[in-house]
Amino acid sequence: MRKLHRVDLLIYLLLLSSVAFSQTQPAVVKVDFSKTVGHMTPIWSWFGYDEPNFTYMKDGKKLLTEMAALSPAPVYVRTHNLMTSGDGTPSLKWGSTNMYTEDAKGKPVYNWAIVDSIFDAYVSRKMKPLAQIGFMPEALSTHPQPYKHDWKPGDRFKKLQTGWTYPPKDYNKWSELVYHWVMHCVARYGKAEVESWYWELWNEPNGVYWGGTWQEFFKLYDHTANAVQRALPRARIGGCNVTGNGMNFLDAFLKHCVSDTNYVTGKIGSPLDMILFHAKGLPNVINGKVVMDVREQLKNITDNFAVIAKYPQLKNIPVILGESDPEGCAACSMATNPENAYRNGTMFSSYTAASFARIYELTDRHQKNLLGAVSWSFEFENQPWFGGFRDLATNGVDKPVLNVFRMFGKMSGKRVAVRSNRMYALDSVLQGSIRNQSDIGALAAIDKKNASVLVWNYHDIDQPGALDSVAVQLQGLPTGKKVFLSQYVIDKKHNNSYEVWKGMGSPQNPSKEQVNILEKAGTLQMTEEKKEIKLVDGKAVVNLKLESQSTMLLEIDWVN
Repeated sequence: MRKLHRVDLLIYLLLLSSVAFSQTQPAVVKVDFSKTVGHMTPIWSWFGYDEPNFTYMKDGKKLLTEMAALSPAPVYVRTHNLMTSGDGTPSLKWGSTNMYTEDAKGKPVYNWAIVDSIFDAYVSRKMKPLAQIGFMPEALSTHPQPYKHDWKPGDRFKKLQTGWTYPPKDYNKWSELVYHWVMHCVARYGKAEVESWYWELWNEPNGVYWGGTWQEFFKLYDHTANAVQRALPRARIGGCNVTGNGMNFLDAFLKHCVSDTNYVTGKIGSPLDMILFHAKGLPNVINGKVVMDVREQLKNITDNFAVIAKYPQLKNIPVILGESDPEGCAACSMATNPENAYRNGTMFSSYTAASFARIYELTDRHQKNLLGAVSWSFEFENQPWFGGFRDLATNGVDKPVLNVFRMFGKMSGKRVAVRSNRMYALDSVLQGSIRNQSDIGALAAIDKKNASVLVWNYHDIDQPGALDSVAVQLQGLPTGKKVFLSQYVIDKKHNNSYEVWKGMGSPQNPSKEQVNILEKAGTLQMTEEKKEIKLVDGKAVVNLKLESQSTMLLEIDWVN
């Protein structure tokens, strides 16, 4: 676990205060659609989870269908344990496919049945795997026993480090396993389809997920990359998904890929088609209140961007945030980790809106080719209703946070210039997070026939704030056309299954009728009828009322 940052006296006194946030001025958000600042790259359309066997279970299949429908942009999915040995029974932070065993003579036996059912679920929905090559099959592990961990929420992460985390006892057998897996995928899904995927090795090799040395990991990467591209020369392979303070490991990995001798070819360098690392926040409970830390997540990004910048030959290489979240353990619940109480309600959704906007800003500042930011959030099958896991849905009912991704899905084209007198500057967030007045900001985009503005009212401290008036000043919209406005909001009364569930008395065995009501509450619905707005020289003002931790999408479209 990472340590809590030292908090200066002013902030500390604020956190101990029980008064609502002091709002110093009304919010004015100015959006200029005539000034583009970059592409509205769908970095949000990437998701991941530890438990791959949930993929083809009842609620898992339902959620995948909803994720795939978020927008026209392909949704990429990353999951752990695709090569782990076992019978396919999931548990927290565990899953298995049993793709590799050996017969009595030590000859490899490949079994693709379970991993096929996982990838079939993606491909049939036009989703794309960010295919994680890992973890070590029991028959190949240098330390096979004990193999399966029995970690549970509240346990130390070190307990995860059992046989599946170790290097292979035979790198050639490992290489052949990877080669045959990729060849099988090409035969099953087609060359063009598999070329559209991304392949990456392992997870968090700077932590408990890797039981070998750094050099053993680099050797494993060389064998893996070689095997993937022997099977499919145009396949895209990368690494290495470090987490926390993993910059030294990432630096050594990049140096290996750029200038070290390849363990397989004997030549200098290794294939590297994208770089992956993790970015996590650090919530805590202070004076009985959940206090988020956007700064910590953004600092992870800036620190790793700095490492990549050391290698000029990697200047334009694609980057993927392999996991990008408010904190580091999706399977830890509120019961064992009270700081995770943000997960069920609107704090998760407003944090997501505010943090993604800053990720775009960081990408622009550092001139990086960011492809995706993987939200490590899926679902946990057959768990208590709103049990406090970091997930997108509970028992088939969508949480408020999924509606933020639906909002993102309505945004396309080019990002445009936004200014707000109540939006924290990026450097201010990097220095002190969001700890004074609330952050009222926006992310906006324009496409050929529509435009969009995502507005949020976010604060790191989970306590009530004043209802804020927000004037959204729009300019640069097309003239001579009929322009229409649709509004969607996530707050206590709208698009919020959690508040509806609490209003029912928080039932753990809701009736069929109650489930139907909850399912409807979990979808994204307009909060008022679509209406025409009158422009004057391409300008208009939309006046809003936003409660604390709420998020609103203004969807604008036009006809001749």
